[in-house]
Amino acid sequence: MINIIKKYLRDEDATAFVEAALLIPVLTTLLMGVFDLGSGIVINQKTISASQVAADLVARVKTIDQAMVDDIVVASELAFDPYDTSSFGIDIISVEFDDEGYPVQLWRDTRNMPQNNNALDSTIGLGEEGEGMIIVSTRFTYLPYFTHLFTNEFNMEEVAFTRGRRSKTVRWDD
Repeated sequence: MINIIKKYLRDEDATAFVEAALLIPVLTTLLMGVFDLGSGIVINQKTISASQVAADLVARVKTIDQAMVDDIVVASELAFDPYDTSSFGIDIISVEFDDEGYPVQLWRDTRNMPQNNNALDSTIGLGEEGEGMIIVSTRFTYLPYFTHLFTNEFNMEEVAFTRGRRSKTVRWDD
């Protein structure tokens, strides 16, 4: 009986199998976590790009109408290609500064997200009377593909500020 136990302790034939059985679940979990982390980083960069695209396109015109805003929102959504944009939201504000440097909202278009109420306050004192600014807030709700069982969704948010290129303010064209 002692010889059988000694032989069993010296036998290494099943060691690789046992090690693989222990490591494969850990390595698979790490791989899925890295995939979700990488996707989250890419989506965050796309959220930044979407806000900058919208701000730049609004800043290129002197006046804007609803059709142009619709096109700008579509252009922002295209920044997320190939990801689904059903959780994408955008808030576009055009402001003009009064004689005391406080921003006054000229127009606003918000879609699929709550209005960014801090946007106007964050520009106090950034402009002289008559100057303007475009503020674009974007939000994308990211639900990890593999790790959503362990974590909640993440709201990726970005705010872009820009000034008009062709005029001090971008006004709404009725």
